[in-house]
Amino acid sequence: MAQIILVRPGATNFNDENRIQGTLDVPLNREGTDEVERIAEGLSSREVDAVYAPSCQPAFDTAKAIATALDVKLRRLDRMRNLDFGLWQGMLVDEVRRKHPRVYRQWQDRPESICPPEGETLPEAAQRIEAAMAKLIKRHKEETFVLVLPEPIASLVRYHFDQAELGDLWKANQEHGQWETFEIGAAVETT
Repeated sequence: MAQIILVRPGATNFNDENRIQGTLDVPLNREGTDEVERIAEGLSSREVDAVYAPSCQPAFDTAKAIATALDVKLRRLDRMRNLDFGLWQGMLVDEVRRKHPRVYRQWQDRPESICPPEGETLPEAAQRIEAAMAKLIKRHKEETFVLVLPEPIASLVRYHFDQAELGDLWKANQEHGQWETFEIGAAVETT
């Protein structure tokens, strides 16, 4: 049975400022670097076969540190790149709330129905994620692998496995430096 360790990258200044990162490359800040060290230490007793991450800077830097600490191969997985928030990227979440209150609320209630200006919808992102996950699970049928993904893509992957509510994706941006384990067809362990 495949086991997936889903890791959210360490913090960036955009997380601290509550900005929408999307596909922008933003380096880890000091808190993020500390979080990555704690994650690598927490995973050090696990037998991991591979680490995957998209090439966005916070996810890739997090994955690189984990792969180095675990002495396993790091593989780029660009189909798992973060959601493209288009013109919202770099904006404060509060700016979207003030300037577009109906869209902000709709993103909370029914995020799948919103397309950020010049961006990508959640259903579009979900299609590429499902295809990528199917390949990974097929490749690692009886192995454990680490998947480092930013929010909201990490929430979409979690949703893919447990079909729970997506939750407030505005707040999901603040979930960084955490990890959880999925066994395909089994319960979720969160750390």
